[in-house]
Amino acid sequence: MIRTIILFLIVFGVVVISHEFGHYIIARRNGIHVVEFVVGAGPNLFSYEKNGTRYSLRLLPLGGACIFEAEDGPEAGMSASPEPELPADGGFTTDGRRGVPFPQAGVWKRIATIFAGPFFNFLLAYVVAVVLTAFSGADLPVVGGVAEDSAAEEAGLREGDVITRIGHERIHFYREVMVISAINRGETLEIGYQRGGEKKTAVVTPRYDSDDARYYIGIMGGGSYLDCNPLQVFQYGFYEVEYFAKTTYKSLGMLFQGRVTRDDVAGPVGIAQFVGESYDSAEENYGTPAAVLTMLEIVVLLSVNLGIMNLLPIPALDGGRLLFMLIEVVRGKPISPEKEGLIHFAGMALLMVLMLFVMYNDIMKIVR
Repeated sequence: MIRTIILFLIVFGVVVISHEFGHYIIARRNGIHVVEFVVGAGPNLFSYEKNGTRYSLRLLPLGGACIFEAEDGPEAGMSASPEPELPADGGFTTDGRRGVPFPQAGVWKRIATIFAGPFFNFLLAYVVAVVLTAFSGADLPVVGGVAEDSAAEEAGLREGDVITRIGHERIHFYREVMVISAINRGETLEIGYQRGGEKKTAVVTPRYDSDDARYYIGIMGGGSYLDCNPLQVFQYGFYEVEYFAKTTYKSLGMLFQGRVTRDDVAGPVGIAQFVGESYDSAEENYGTPAAVLTMLEIVVLLSVNLGIMNLLPIPALDGGRLLFMLIEVVRGKPISPEKEGLIHFAGMALLMVLMLFVMYNDIMKIVR
């Protein structure tokens, strides 16, 4: 249990801090006053102040925050005023602040500052994915076997074929084939593949298995792995991030279609349990190095998830704030700060209710 908690704090902490650091560093670069940089939530455990910014560590590992001066306060909507200039040395303004209130910064500086959080999540995911790829390589989409009397056999697929695309989606890993197969509901798939250097196409209609209550293409992976050279690690590191981004996007689609149950959704408690179980399973079966690589893969997964979720145009999230700023760009003036603040407050309240529901659901899954 203690190891699970420690692993969760490390993994989740790295992902959250990278997000908030993105906001922080771009805000400082754009001359916006950061009032407080917070890691965690709830009661304050430790804090100190430096150069006009308070740095705080709080009790509950449920996220973090980069709080800007007057971000949603009474000074909101002041961006139409001339933007104050900072001293050339980047020091304090004449009233003693390190930077200007958030609403007084130019709209593109505010957009860059808010977008930087999700962007740093994608940046972290890519850096970790490159390291992960350097050590573990890439699972190639090579057909290792074809089931008898299956849709794949009927379509002419054979052992050794290399799948390059399914529909309009480029395929780089065998994992991608597995995901597409798992979420398929009987739709016909056009599969592009290579056989002996020759490009071919097969049209496959997955067949339903009543025992597993799902559709199958009828192929198995061959366990083909690529040991990436120094240039390929950057290429396949990008593919790794792309894979998790597409998986997140598809999962959101299934959620909105009602194909995801509440047992498929996890909050901090569920993530902590997943982290601990993944580490223990990898260590038991393959040793400590494999367990560490598993943790790196989870960092990529969570970082991409956090980046995408924060870009959704939902009030109180980064995507919701960006939407208001883009509207400001089109209109030439900001929306009433009172209206925007009320919408973000309502969004935050709904998110808090959702978080409590998810945490309750996580706990109930553990005690069942």
